[in-house]
Amino acid sequence: MKKITAITAQKHKPDRVNIFLDGEFAFGLARITAAWLKTGDVLSEEKIGKLQADDTRERAYQQALLYLSYRARSEKEIRQNLRKHEIPEEIIEETLERLKNSRLADDNQFAQMWVENRSTFRPRSKRALEIELRQKGLNNEAIQASLSEVDEDALAYEAGLKRAARFKGQEWNEFRKKLSEFLARRGFSYSTIAPIVTRIWNETRLDAQQYEDEDIP
Repeated sequence: MKKITAITAQKHKPDRVNIFLDGEFAFGLARITAAWLKTGDVLSEEKIGKLQADDTRERAYQQALLYLSYRARSEKEIRQNLRKHEIPEEIIEETLERLKNSRLADDNQFAQMWVENRSTFRPRSKRALEIELRQKGLNNEAIQASLSEVDEDALAYEAGLKRAARFKGQEWNEFRKKLSEFLARRGFSYSTIAPIVTRIWNETRLDAQQYEDEDIP
């Protein structure tokens, strides 16, 4: 049995405190874990072990929340981040369950958000999206559900239209080559690329011609 002789705030981490037992520093705890402790309390080895385990759980949870504060993450990404912070595997799994119960970790929702974000800001093929999602550790069911309503032609058109402005004024062969290469890098197949490139070429040429006609007095 050991007695708490002091509880002091940590200088650089105000959300944590130092616990001194029998006059010597013993370990640090999150304030929330140490909330019910006071100087003079006597702790058994079992109680000390429980406090430290509870502290590790709280540290893992707070780290996960910090990691999630930047953007949504897959369960695989959360695991990797907690491992990087040397959280024990059993605590990692407990933390993930806690996050899933609070709807803060959900691979199905993550997959849907990822596809929607990519489709809006950086359109790419379903195949490219599937590869990205597999790299994020998502299972096949979550991936296929998120891609079920994706329109490959619409994605290629949006991606190509945004890029085509860079090739303004170029001749057809050069325009077709550069835009086709760009769409191929985004994972689209030739059967999708060819008609989309032709469509964008015709639309941009038509828009340019209409603009010129409007300028004629």
